[in-house]
Amino acid sequence: MSQTDTLEHFRLEVSDGVATVVIDRADDDLNTLDPSLMEDFLAVLDRLENDASISAVVITSAKPDFLAGANIKWFSELTPETGTEAIRAAHAAFDRLERLHTHRGKPVVAAIHGACLGGGNELALACSYRIATDDPKTRLGQPEVQLGVIPAGGGTQRLPRLIGIAPALDLILTGKTVDARRAHRLGLVDEVVPPKLLAEVARRRAKELVGRGRPAKKPRLRDRLDPAGLQKLALETNPVGQHLLFQQARKKLLEETKGNFPAPEKALEAMRVGFHKGLRAGYDAEARFFGELVASPESKALRSIFFATRHKPDTTGARKVGKVGILGGGLMGSGIATVSALRAQSLVRVKEVDPAAAARAKAYVAKVLAERVRRKRMRPFDAEQVQLRITTTTDWSGFADVDLVIEAVFEDLELKRQVLREVESVVPPETVFASNTSSIPIAQIAAASSRPENVVGMHYFSPVEKMPLLEVVVTDQTSKEAEATAVAYGLAQGKTVIVVNDGPGFYTTRILGPYSAEAFHLLSEGASVEDIDQAIEAWGFPVGPLRLADEVGIDVGAKISVVLVDAFGDRVAPPRAMENLVAADRKGRKNRKGFYAYDESGKRGGVDATVYADLGIEPTGHISRTEIQERITLAMINEAARCLEEGVLRSAEDGDIGAVMGLGFPPFRGGPFFWIDQQGARRVVERLRALEERLGPRFTPAEILVEAAESGRSFR
Repeated sequence: MSQTDTLEHFRLEVSDGVATVVIDRADDDLNTLDPSLMEDFLAVLDRLENDASISAVVITSAKPDFLAGANIKWFSELTPETGTEAIRAAHAAFDRLERLHTHRGKPVVAAIHGACLGGGNELALACSYRIATDDPKTRLGQPEVQLGVIPAGGGTQRLPRLIGIAPALDLILTGKTVDARRAHRLGLVDEVVPPKLLAEVARRRAKELVGRGRPAKKPRLRDRLDPAGLQKLALETNPVGQHLLFQQARKKLLEETKGNFPAPEKALEAMRVGFHKGLRAGYDAEARFFGELVASPESKALRSIFFATRHKPDTTGARKVGKVGILGGGLMGSGIATVSALRAQSLVRVKEVDPAAAARAKAYVAKVLAERVRRKRMRPFDAEQVQLRITTTTDWSGFADVDLVIEAVFEDLELKRQVLREVESVVPPETVFASNTSSIPIAQIAAASSRPENVVGMHYFSPVEKMPLLEVVVTDQTSKEAEATAVAYGLAQGKTVIVVNDGPGFYTTRILGPYSAEAFHLLSEGASVEDIDQAIEAWGFPVGPLRLADEVGIDVGAKISVVLVDAFGDRVAPPRAMENLVAADRKGRKNRKGFYAYDESGKRGGVDATVYADLGIEPTGHISRTEIQERITLAMINEAARCLEEGVLRSAEDGDIGAVMGLGFPPFRGGPFFWIDQQGARRVVERLRALEERLGPRFTPAEILVEAAESGRSFR
């Protein structure tokens, strides 16, 4: 009996000299790499190497995806030492796969459908030839940096040698993935075929490659003709040019990450070592760096977010949404219309006050789709089909058959109640009504409804087509069906969804309140705008709180602040000097007058120094960066704990997802609750007590934090 007769995760069939290796993980519906699967893979390699009847190989999958990468749960078992050894073992296995062709004359074709990511992409890179299907679900790439590690199965070495240093840097340092057509243009795959032809073409290519060497890499036509392409090729083919490429990449990387994400830096260094000192040195660097990173706090934090987002809210009882009505075609409404037609593939009816506003909504959608076409993320025909799904109106025509209405009008309670009453008079009685309010309690809006069980909150984040989070808000009266419908539709729109219970500001807006208020307190005490924003960006937020205020709109923030202060009092109240900003008509970017200066096109410049005069304060610069970071971040984290304590949040995991994906809380810190666990609740309470003693009750620690400090329990 052959070793391959007892395989758990593979099947191997030989016909007419071609061995078809089928990856079919037995204990999961997803193919992932771990020691169990690799043990079987080594047995497969033994058979492929030693069976004289095999002249060529095709590797494919029995699952919807080819090979989705490593089993992330396995990472938690690894130490720096065992992580390094595991990578060295993977190197040896993939080298054997590569040598089947180069040393034994047996070409290997990867037949790729679905996800081919991380270790799956690295396995494919070790093959002689790669064929991918044109299915939208087929994606290739090296997303490891998004989990705080690096492509360590040869990805930092084989990928740049296959597609070029610059394109490989773009994929590896960002973790982005590409579809099959983009992968073909890059040279990552050799051929793209319809799914029905994948097996047939793969076998044919495997036979054709017998007796021939690995296909030579050919410069793309664009690179041969375009001066910029020729310059890039010249840079990549000599040591001086390579040094310049890596130097520029490192500079750009540090500007973006501010040194907070070690994985992209290590990936870049592994690539540099491989080109300057050779493949063996590059592989050794991969193994060492992976071992260091997999046990790092940053990787653990990023993995915690990964796992938290994999737990989907319950959609049992959700109604099918074929047509959605959207009230308001402004920035939010147009963005919601875009993801509804593009991702959920719904028919969309947008209601606006006049034809000009309706036309602007359509123009916004067209602009988003045109950018996707320009970036070759969709075809012009597909973009046209999306636009055809969206129609506009200035009355209630077209609303008689909608399954879901999403209201995105101005943040005014009476206006929202008015449109709710109007829409209920024209839509079917089972239609779900969702408000996109960012702060007004849903129960207050639902008070105007004759069917409050159908009313729910769907809080999107701007720009809707880019921001991943959707916060679904339910009241005591919201039915399970309405909740499930909102959740299911958010998932169909491509959103990461959390469900929270109703209350002023819900979760995300509520914790943003004390965060912003504390920035204003620091400003009134003499910290400069630059000091505050730079300190928080250095801590890991993508933008500082004052720059964020400009982007959201200072006037919008003031309205939200009123809602929060009415509910929670002085704990979330900014200093009274902030009222001067509204009085001075400072609205931020939208009227080119905020904490920062803006040119006529709205492009942000430096700090507008006149803001200090409007506030009646003078920056002194005497407050340290550490204090700025501690006060602002602890204000948010303490409020997050209160939300869990009061039942606004259903879980700490939801709190971390909401903060990271909705507000830009540093993902390498894992979210407020993961961060509390890493720091220790006792230490967090001690710091809050110290601030409370000095600054007052706005820093009184949440009772749930005090309990955790005393009991030693963790939140995640």
